[in-house]
Amino acid sequence: SNNSGFATASTFSRCVCVMLMCISLFPVSLAPCPSLPGGYEEHSSSSRAAGMNGNGPSKFVDPLEDPLPGVGTYEDFNTIDWVREKTKDRDRHREITNKSKLSTVALLHSISDAFSGWLLMLLVGLMSGALAGGIDIAAHWLTDMKEGVCLIGFWFNHEHCCWTSNETTFKERDQCPQWQSWAELITGTSEGPFAYIMNYLMYIFWALLFAFLAVTLVRAFAPYACGSGIPEIKTILSGFIIRGYLGKWTLIIKTITLVLAVSSGLSLGKEGPLVHVACCCANILCHLFTKYRKNEAKRREVLSAAAAVGVSVAFGAPIGGVLFSLEEVSYYFPLKTLWRSFFAALVAAFTLRSINPFGNSRLVLFYVEFHAPWHMLELAPFILLGIFGGLWGALFIRANIAWCRRRKTTRLGHYPVMEVLVVTALTAVVAYPNSYTRMSGAELISELFNDCSLLDSSQLCGYKPVKTGVGNSLADRPAGEGLYTALWQLALALVFKIMVTVITFGMKVPSGLFIPSMAVGAIAGRLLGVGMEQLAYYHHDWFLFKGWCSPGADCITPGLYAMVGAAACLGGVTRMTVSLVVIMFELTGGLEYIVPLMAATMTSKWVADAFGREGIYEAHIRLNGYPFLEPKEEFEHSSLTVDVMRPRRSDPALAVLTQEGMTVEEVEALVESTRYSGFPVVVSQESQRLVGFVFRRDLLISIDNARKRQEGVVGASQVVFTEHAPAHAADAPPPLRLRGILDLSPFTVTDHTPMDITVDIFRKLGLRQCLVTHNGRLLGIITKKDILKHMAQIANRDPDSILFN
Repeated sequence: SNNSGFATASTFSRCVCVMLMCISLFPVSLAPCPSLPGGYEEHSSSSRAAGMNGNGPSKFVDPLEDPLPGVGTYEDFNTIDWVREKTKDRDRHREITNKSKLSTVALLHSISDAFSGWLLMLLVGLMSGALAGGIDIAAHWLTDMKEGVCLIGFWFNHEHCCWTSNETTFKERDQCPQWQSWAELITGTSEGPFAYIMNYLMYIFWALLFAFLAVTLVRAFAPYACGSGIPEIKTILSGFIIRGYLGKWTLIIKTITLVLAVSSGLSLGKEGPLVHVACCCANILCHLFTKYRKNEAKRREVLSAAAAVGVSVAFGAPIGGVLFSLEEVSYYFPLKTLWRSFFAALVAAFTLRSINPFGNSRLVLFYVEFHAPWHMLELAPFILLGIFGGLWGALFIRANIAWCRRRKTTRLGHYPVMEVLVVTALTAVVAYPNSYTRMSGAELISELFNDCSLLDSSQLCGYKPVKTGVGNSLADRPAGEGLYTALWQLALALVFKIMVTVITFGMKVPSGLFIPSMAVGAIAGRLLGVGMEQLAYYHHDWFLFKGWCSPGADCITPGLYAMVGAAACLGGVTRMTVSLVVIMFELTGGLEYIVPLMAATMTSKWVADAFGREGIYEAHIRLNGYPFLEPKEEFEHSSLTVDVMRPRRSDPALAVLTQEGMTVEEVEALVESTRYSGFPVVVSQESQRLVGFVFRRDLLISIDNARKRQEGVVGASQVVFTEHAPAHAADAPPPLRLRGILDLSPFTVTDHTPMDITVDIFRKLGLRQCLVTHNGRLLGIITKKDILKHMAQIANRDPDSILFN
């Protein structure tokens, strides 16, 4: 059974580039096998690792007595053995607990070991919150720089520049002498067609400059810094290893280029990439603690908590972040990880609140407070928004995957810099004339969520003056000329956002999908909300409005419809449900609007699932060929393990090792002639009775170190996996005892086990392979890759699309 995967040529070349640069910049301790530093550096060995001792030919090599660095670690693009990692951690914890009863020093070591997880979560929260605050401030500043500059300090954005101005009026609160547009600086005037053209050209220039810097930095220094990062995070949390993806260099470049990409005006957000940034922080900080540096499974528990931290600082939603990690990205989420995720998200949110990047003493830019309650009859338009969100989600996933596949299979993928520049230029040229596409995604959503009051000068509040409502709120009133202008601009913005987001997501720059999806839904929701509002104003006597929407009453809130639409579209794209609802009410403070959000979100998921059960992240995982067993996907075929296992009837016999009788030379020849990641060990070739399983990497490292560290080990030395070494002639070379690297309890199933049961075993235990037996006799092996290929065949997909081990 072939249990090794191969990256595409482009991925391989990128890996080589990152490896060379990172080695020169960051000296790290690596395992004997070459690997990419910065992501999952392997410094450790397990308690069962192989080691060599002995000073003469009469001594046997026993891996249990002298552990070797490198044994128990994994190669790049391989899947970890969850069972072995959890067993290793249990053995380590049991040893520390037993020693703590013997001395005070050991007791203190036990206490520090137990506290190290919480300390790590504290550091992750502080680091992620600080980075997120810096990204928010820098992105806001560079976004405003496309339109002008502050004379009293170029580092001030537009809002901060005008804070201390005495000349600012109520109607022109965003105008002040300290802030000048590029036309004013260059031509000396802000009025007229020439000034407009000058501002237009400067807007395009800055957009192209920011985009060029972003794609160049990603391409030259950290290819893994592009995209959202969430599909790869999900794959890594399932046990896959992508070295360098969560490394120091990736973190630095992603942080810088994320600011540049958002500021360029492309239809993307920084929220998804912040999950990647937080996971990079967690992976780097893990190397400060031995418990997490030496255990891949424990490190993934920290990464699950870091995913919650990423959403917490992205939206200012700590509870929603924990639920997002649990629902969307985590593969293994024990109760201890839930508590630590909550703590880390709390620390990150507090850190971001202390930095106060938006200057409004809140965690989010578009915090809103709606005053009017919603009525039961409004559930109908809310569900309509859910249907729109589901249709948009299904359409977007299909269109984006088709475009990304075209990018991978055609010459378009060979020119990432040119693609980014062309899309940026197109976006800037089309976006500038429309004020709703010119502003950033967060500002657009804030504008659409806004509940009009007497103090608002927005075009969306351009109603005809009539009798006002209670207090500072506006009662329903007829739309004025300003509102009609805003509506057709919003309609154009909706079409533009739908089209440009499809080709933007997946380019070689950091790009999140949360804000663009929410913007599409918020525009649709605001349009529907204004329509409902005008319908209620002109037809108060209809049976739909009679009794709850009397003339002059403030009964329809267009901003609420925008909020529900944003949740519906985001749910249709990502298929989130519970975490999305919690994020939305934390994001907006609309606690009493949970029912409309739930109705729209569930409707959106049902409609989108009718066209395909995959969300955008699962679709990109499948497009990239990552070995990920989707927990939501059901296996409904009635096949048995004997139908899927290797070897098939036409294949050569299964490559196995015997527990004794094979020489070092024969073992090395078998390993060199195959590409398998591991080998079953049997009693003999005749009986085929199963003894255990040994990994290829552990075997090679043990043999190589035995040749270096033990006298007399030659090609004719016997390799034994038995507990007691067999007798050998006095003139024979000493045997090589490798029982310490042998897994004596490999998972096995019978040849008649249904495949749906086998798939559940792989999902719930995180297995990388499982042996198939019949009456105790070894028949074959099933790997995760075999299962994925079988599922692809059942779904009429290309099984060779599963690229990696």
